[in-house]
Amino acid sequence: MFDNTNPYTLRTEVVGGITRYYVAFMDGQAVLRETEVPRPVYLEFLRFVKVERNFRRSDERHIEQSELTDETLYNRATHPPKSVEETAFDSLQNERLRKAIAELSEVQRRRFVLYHEFGLTHEQIAKMEDCTFQAVAKSVKAAESVIKILFK
Repeated sequence: MFDNTNPYTLRTEVVGGITRYYVAFMDGQAVLRETEVPRPVYLEFLRFVKVERNFRRSDERHIEQSELTDETLYNRATHPPKSVEETAFDSLQNERLRKAIAELSEVQRRRFVLYHEFGLTHEQIAKMEDCTFQAVAKSVKAAESVIKILFK
């Protein structure tokens, strides 16, 4: 991607009917330097500015088209973006769910998150916590019941 910062500035000055051409730039120590240049060099800098500008515009025009692959078009068609209302509703629901999970006891919260967020089975959680499968299943079921009640 093209960097919009211009490393130099150009200016002209008319003194006694004679046009002088200047190029200003920052040197390696970040000190602004300005030097007088002959007209052909100044015109070459101007040409370069136009080429840069055209390149930037071309890049901006083609950036969207470069992202239109078959896969992205398929994804757009099969998974249209959510509306603002849907996004806001989902955000509110997620906030309610976070609050409901926070209301659970430490054990229920941990087991609920391991089961639903991390996709672990009851057996895997029981092995991690050195308890029975039934204890984990009962704890997750109780957590789900509390969350359902809080959502109503």
